[in-house]
Amino acid sequence: MKRTHLPLNALRVFDAAARHLSFTRAADELAVTPAAVGQQIRALEDVLGVVLFRRTPKGLELTVEAQAGLEDLRAGFLRFEQSVQAMRAGQSSKSLTIAAPRDMTARWLAPRLAAVAAADPELRFTLIAADTPLDFTEANLDLALRWATGPDDLEGVPICEPALVSIAPPEGDGLFHIAWGSDHAGEQDERPVMRVADAGLAISAVRQGLGHADVPLLLAESEIAEGKVRALGDARPHDHGYWLVAPTPQWRQKKVQALVAALTSC
Repeated sequence: MKRTHLPLNALRVFDAAARHLSFTRAADELAVTPAAVGQQIRALEDVLGVVLFRRTPKGLELTVEAQAGLEDLRAGFLRFEQSVQAMRAGQSSKSLTIAAPRDMTARWLAPRLAAVAAADPELRFTLIAADTPLDFTEANLDLALRWATGPDDLEGVPICEPALVSIAPPEGDGLFHIAWGSDHAGEQDERPVMRVADAGLAISAVRQGLGHADVPLLLAESEIAEGKVRALGDARPHDHGYWLVAPTPQWRQKKVQALVAALTSC
């Protein structure tokens, strides 16, 4: 059903003028001039085709037509206020929905969310596996973590400095160059290429002694530190990195800002 176009600003001015029975006091409440109030009332009367106020020696009076609609109008404004409060409540809630690649979630994100939640037990997280970008509106996301060259058309910040590191088993080099995603470096290697779905699986294959791989330093740091794999030289800058991204409305939420601050404190 097509809705009637409502002159909401003029109706708000009418409500204030009706409560005060004074254009001057209504103007003070709305932070406008009395002339602006009078202009809005006249415009509303033209739209409705009725007179709303009558001037008498004692001051302004509401007409019968104005009184007939005033109660429902005020009830409607109350419902508007309740609706706005309900929508704002989501911003102040302790629940966040986050989309991230599976390997990043398992190896980096989940442990850090556990630490964040330990500091605030009221926090609740919903994690969605997303190896490719999801539509924020359809998935009802607060935040997403992506392996990309930048935030594209969203707002975003990188997690640490994007870098790759070559890793190998603790002993020996294995048989394969283990490639993942768009990694084609192994095609130049003398050893055959073993392809896996993501960097997490590449790290697991290296740990099993299958070969070496070029993976994000962020995902391999703990295995390197624990001696489960060894680094073949220093990490090197890369055009891709992990980015926390969200549309502008989500980015303005305090709960999103707090989580981003916690996750980017490298």
